[in-house]
Amino acid sequence: MVIADVLVDLALPSLGRRRLAAEAVLVLAASVLIALTAQVSIPLPFSPVPITGQTFGVLLVGAALGARRGTLGVMAYLAEGTAGLPVFAGGSAGPAVLLGPTGGYLIGFAGAAFITGRLAELGWDRRPTTTALSMLLGNAVIYAFGLPWLAVYVGLDRVLALGLLPFVPGDLLKVGLAVAVLPGTWGLLGRFLPESSGLNRRNPGPV
Repeated sequence: MVIADVLVDLALPSLGRRRLAAEAVLVLAASVLIALTAQVSIPLPFSPVPITGQTFGVLLVGAALGARRGTLGVMAYLAEGTAGLPVFAGGSAGPAVLLGPTGGYLIGFAGAAFITGRLAELGWDRRPTTTALSMLLGNAVIYAFGLPWLAVYVGLDRVLALGLLPFVPGDLLKVGLAVAVLPGTWGLLGRFLPESSGLNRRNPGPV
């Protein structure tokens, strides 16, 4: 019996030879989802970093697709934006965005998708507490890349005020959304696919 590691694996085991093509479509779809959430953008007059929905898109992609596919989805998104497609926040594009003040956050998206994806593979997205922890860890990875990069532009004395503190409320809201969506989806699927999916056979992570 195939045991589903992440949400999308429930749909893939029966595809056989078409699985590779399906995974390529999933990676492309992930990049599109991130691009769409990036267009939810609120510029801040005092900071070069806007409030966007793309961090939620990145974390959701990682949790739903797993570490490998989630990371590939982010890399595809970054490649699309660097190549000139208007997929970055506010419809921006080009290598200058990746090299600008927000470039560290963009690079951190790949690490965040990998971390949340790996934790989802361990079952952390099936309970509210562990879902929240995985989302917080994913956000921490983004800031670990984004803040040092931003500090080069705004200075160490201003980096927290411009690159972290204004975004904490929004980050907590996104964590709350993930907690509402992911465990609930697993619970719903568990009612309809209790035997064929192996939902109840994988360790759901720490409480």
